[in-house]
Amino acid sequence: MADQVPAGEEAGKEGVPGKPTAASRTTLSHIMSRNETNLLGTVHGGVIMKLVDDAAGAVAGRHSGGPAVTASMDEMVFLEPVRVGDLVHVKAQVNWTGRSSMEVGVRVLAERWNEAVPATHVGSAYLVFAAVDSAGRPRPVPAVLPETEEDERRHQEAGIRRTHRLASRRAIRELRARRRREQQGPGEPGV
Repeated sequence: MADQVPAGEEAGKEGVPGKPTAASRTTLSHIMSRNETNLLGTVHGGVIMKLVDDAAGAVAGRHSGGPAVTASMDEMVFLEPVRVGDLVHVKAQVNWTGRSSMEVGVRVLAERWNEAVPATHVGSAYLVFAAVDSAGRPRPVPAVLPETEEDERRHQEAGIRRTHRLASRRAIRELRARRRREQQGPGEPGV
């Protein structure tokens, strides 16, 4: 978490002021139709993933004040099936920011379109977005300023996920380098 700026301070050398979590929080709602079903008759997971990416992208663009591209999806958990006729609400917010990257947390809820019952939590996801300029180069983003205890919890958990992402990448790089060295054998030139 070396590039995280403490809450209330400016982000980076560019002096980009921080933004509160609520400034970019959004909800995308969509009613599910027959065109979106899989072979089991429930809504295809890929359809839900697209809605998740759309909502997260809107939040990332709002928070960063410009274009942001999906860098990764850490986790997508499907908890319950979504059915034709369900009204799906995709709620997204920025949980953590670095110099040019943002973690966006997404919660997916579904409710029957014609019933007055509470919505069911059907999925969750964490995506990382990179803010880019018109040439596609990384650009600075404002620090996210958690406003509630829940926002602060999400911010801390996002920092843990970032630490795990970086450690995982490093471990994989080291494993691949070790395997390349082992495959080359003694006296063979490196690649």
